[in-house]
Order: sequence, then structure tokens, then C-alpha cells
Amino acid sequence: MARKTRTDARRPPLSRDKVLRTALKMADRGGIDSISMRKLAQALKVEAMSLYNHVANKEAILDGLVELVAGEIDVPSIGGDWRDSMRHRATSAHAALMRHPWATMLFVSRVNIGPNMLRYVDATIGCLRQAGFSYPMADHAWTALDAYIYGFTFQKLNFPLDPSEYASTALQFLPLIPVEHFPFLNGMSQEVIAGRHDGVHQLDLGLELLLDGLERLRQEHSPS
Repeated sequence: MARKTRTDARRPPLSRDKVLRTALKMADRGGIDSISMRKLAQALKVEAMSLYNHVANKEAILDGLVELVAGEIDVPSIGGDWRDSMRHRATSAHAALMRHPWATMLFVSRVNIGPNMLRYVDATIGCLRQAGFSYPMADHAWTALDAYIYGFTFQKLNFPLDPSEYASTALQFLPLIPVEHFPFLNGMSQEVIAGRHDGVHQLDLGLELLLDGLERLRQEHSPS
């Protein structure tokens, strides 16, 4: 018993942040399904009951993980060029979600109300309002941008082919899309096979299309 007491005394005290940081590493290695209170306790070398002093359950852990990832996303600046702020917001969010491949689904499937997420959302709305968007238009703009960011990221994370395989795969499937039946899909595939198009989708291209459209709406709804 004395030996155990000395070991416990040397061990850094458990904290909510330590629990969540450990859970973050577990999720990055094995996805959120790899997390359980038992496995988390084992990783921390504590009894499972000790965790309940810091997190209520796995749901609380997932909420905490969303908060950690939200804290990695740069908060948009209010004032200045709103398009530059939204570009930076998009690339920062995409990069954070790519670092944590499990996080996109949690962002879109949970009500996230931690302070990091609230600051992020509030600054987004503030940036758009400062640029002249009404509250309803700011809501539409923010939703459209997030739908694009999350969708683009989710597809990139889950697409079954590596870019290096695009040309060989297109060549393999070319007989299934004869030009007389699927002329444009065949034509696109020919471009990839010939190396005239790499087939790699870019976040910036779709983002610019969205920003152009939102700018037109902003101008149309601005007071005369």
C-alpha cells in the first residue's frame, strides 16, 4: 500500500484537460469508436471511476473533443475585407479537420456550445454583419460556407482513390463509359488519362464561387 501511495504521489494530478488531450490522441489514432471510459482510463493509468470527476460520460468527452478542434481554427477578424476573413476561416477549418479526420462528423451532427465554438461562430457572424450582411443573410452565408467546407473535407477524407491512381483508374473504367452513350463523362476521363487534367479538386475554386455569389447578394441587399 505504501508503494502505491508513493507512485500516486509522483503521478501528475488528473485534470479535465489531460483527459481530453489523451482522448484526442486516441481519436486521432483510431477514430472516436476507439474511445471508451475503460480504454481512456487505461491510457491514463487510472481507475475508470477517476474519470467521472472530470467528464460525465463519453458524450461529454465528444463535446470536449469538438471544443479542442474548434480551438485550432482561426477566429475570423471583424472589420477589414470580409472575403479575406472568410477565405482564411475556410482554409483554417479545413486544415484542422484534416488533422483530425473523425472531427467533421461531430461538427455537423452535434449541438456544439463550448466557448471555443461560440467564439468562432460569433466572430463569423460579426465579420459578415460588419461587411453589411443582414442577420438573415449572414446566417445563409455562414451556413453555405460551412456546408461547403464540411462537404469538401468529408469527401477528401473518404474518397476511395489516391490522386496518383486517377489516370490508371480512368483508363480501367473507360470501357464502361463508351463515348456514344456518355460523351461528356468519357471526354472528362480522356482528359485525366492524357494528363491534361489531374482530377484533383481544390478548396479554393469552390470557395471563390461561393464568395462571388455572396458578394452579389450583399450588394443587392445593401441599403441604397
